[in-house]
Amino acid sequence: MIKLQVTNETGRLRAVVLGIANQNGPAPKAEEAYDPKSLEHILAGTYPVESDMVFEISAFHDVLERYGVKVYRPELIPDLNQIFSRDIGFVIGHYFIKANILPDRAEEWRAIEHIVKQVEPENFIEAPEEVHIEGGDVILWNDYLFVGTYNGDDYSSINTARTNMNGVQFLKDMFPNKIVKGFDLIKSMTNPRENALHLDCCFQPVGREKAIIYPGGFRNPTDYLYLRKIFGGENIFTITADEMYEMYSNVFSISEDVVVTERRFDRLNYWLRDHGFHVEEVPYHEIGKQEGLLRCSTLPLYRD
Repeated sequence: MIKLQVTNETGRLRAVVLGIANQNGPAPKAEEAYDPKSLEHILAGTYPVESDMVFEISAFHDVLERYGVKVYRPELIPDLNQIFSRDIGFVIGHYFIKANILPDRAEEWRAIEHIVKQVEPENFIEAPEEVHIEGGDVILWNDYLFVGTYNGDDYSSINTARTNMNGVQFLKDMFPNKIVKGFDLIKSMTNPRENALHLDCCFQPVGREKAIIYPGGFRNPTDYLYLRKIFGGENIFTITADEMYEMYSNVFSISEDVVVTERRFDRLNYWLRDHGFHVEEVPYHEIGKQEGLLRCSTLPLYRD
């Protein structure tokens, strides 16, 4: 059986599900886009090709294996985008939670069922139908559960709103010993620089006390101030709207000291190294054209 343990974003990683890009299918049509950044590249004719995405995920896989991480992969389903494993499930403590994701993406769950079947049944939780929640909106930080959501009245008509307030309440009910904090995120169906698709698109802890944050990703400025109080202004790397667009906050920690980032993130990579981190740079720019990056591609199962 697979043992589960995740309490934060930076504990030493031992086991993870990493998405795949093989037989990803043709580029979607504009009306099939899930997010504004994918739409932008579909319309521009710059949507990523399969060979480039396979190369990028392979580079990430090589880094994980070099650090001795057990890497599980989804079962290949032809003509299905299976890159972003983060959204279809997530681990909190010793529990695996099956997310309720966009109906169009439901088939992705079937690709990881062979992994989830190795989890003890008593450690498996399936969210009720009215609970909308995706793993990109759930960030663990020791006693805290940070949850991205959208409180607008037009929630049901916005494709980029992935976690509702029922999802926040569900986590409060399931984990009463955690401080569960919801963050109302900006959403756009047309402008990728004004769309925080998930919480990890505008916020991510790194190391023991630091964080990467885009303040403009929160509809309520007090939400940013809440995080600033927890981490301290001196420990925050503040990113711009363009850097959010490039997915600067969607890096991935192998440990408190090792962070995997996109090799083009010069300003962030310099800051991380200047603060004592070992930075593993990988090519991930093409995958980033789908408004997801390194954290989005992973589903951690066990961290020390």
